[in-house]
Amino acid sequence: MMEERSNLMHMMKLSIKVLLQSALSLGRSLDADHAPLQQFFVVMEHCLKHGLKVKKSFIGQNKSFFGPLELVEKLCPEASDIATSVRNLPELKTAVGRGRAWLYLALMQKTLADYLKVLVDNKHLLSEFYEPEALMMQEEGVVIVGLLVGLNVLDANLCLKGEDLDSQVGVIDFSLYLKDVQDPDGGREHERITDVLDQKNYVEELNRHLSCTVGDLQTKIDGLEKMNSKLQEELSAATDRICSLQEEQQQLREQNELIRERSEKSVEITKQDTRVELETYKQTRQGLDEMYSDVWKQLKEEEKVRRELEKELELQIGMKTEMEIAMKLLEKDTHEKQDTLVALRQQLEEVKAINLQMFHKAQNAESSLQQKNEAIASFEGKTNQVLSTMKQMEERSSLEKELKSEKEQRQALQQELQHEKDTSSLLRTELQQVQGLKK
Repeated sequence: MMEERSNLMHMMKLSIKVLLQSALSLGRSLDADHAPLQQFFVVMEHCLKHGLKVKKSFIGQNKSFFGPLELVEKLCPEASDIATSVRNLPELKTAVGRGRAWLYLALMQKTLADYLKVLVDNKHLLSEFYEPEALMMQEEGVVIVGLLVGLNVLDANLCLKGEDLDSQVGVIDFSLYLKDVQDPDGGREHERITDVLDQKNYVEELNRHLSCTVGDLQTKIDGLEKMNSKLQEELSAATDRICSLQEEQQQLREQNELIRERSEKSVEITKQDTRVELETYKQTRQGLDEMYSDVWKQLKEEEKVRRELEKELELQIGMKTEMEIAMKLLEKDTHEKQDTLVALRQQLEEVKAINLQMFHKAQNAESSLQQKNEAIASFEGKTNQVLSTMKQMEERSSLEKELKSEKEQRQALQQELQHEKDTSSLLRTELQQVQGLKK
């Protein structure tokens, strides 16, 4: 990986050098047909593809450098114009073609170095697309960004419409760089040595690239040989199948001929049968006409019977509807009676509860009446004692006052006793009414 990075670095240096030299000779204005410019884009594409992770899908393996370039739109909002322009080109069908178009537009806008610098500065995002030993993840990526700054002096006029960017083959033409370096002044030997070393590195890269292509071609040849053997086997199987189908076709022709002869005989027989049937049909037609008249009369009578039955059916239907209405009314009445029974049961339960309460009240009233009678008896004994004492102590005015108060209390107790008797009689009457309601 280190040798590949160094080779790509030297290739990028040479391609930029040759491009700048050719642009100086042409006036710094370049178009798409300029060979050094085309080779620069090829070298740039190889640099962006170096160490790129392969994404596997059900279609196959996808290895495109357009994925990292799409990150520029997120990191630099001003790069959205390039991304939208690339996506809106209808002739671009693959991600490789979109990546090439992106490089063309960035070079024309003189922002290629700036955008690639943003990518190199955000290596944590690039790690999703590149291996750790890739060129864009190492220091060589920073050096290439520095070299690209020199391309801002160029004016590129590139037309994307009509360009077949999807199917272009990115092969480096080393003939542009493998030249004999001569020193016009005859003094700078060091520069010549570096150029020769660069040429040596590019030759090594060319050999590596050619070996890779040879390996790919060998695998393709193996695949084609396997496919050819399979096709030969399928061809032999197909020929055998054709022979068997021809035999089946001959048998089917013979069977068809037999069937045709049999069908002709059966057609003659059916024609004779139809003639005989036609004669019998003419003979039986008269009898059928007579039967038809009889059946017509019978049909009229049956229609009269059907009308009468329909009238009777309508009456039955009316009676059925009336019965249904009556049944509904009866159901409604029963529901109402059930509701009233439920209400009466609830009232009966309430009356039972009231009866129990009244019974308890009557018991309580009787017990309180008994207690009050006892109190009255005790009060009468006290009053008798008080009367005896009054007779003995009439001179004491305080005793008279007490006697008056006792008399008042006695009268009050008698009134309460009378009130309790009245309430007990009322409770008894209510108890009798409740018992009557229960019955």
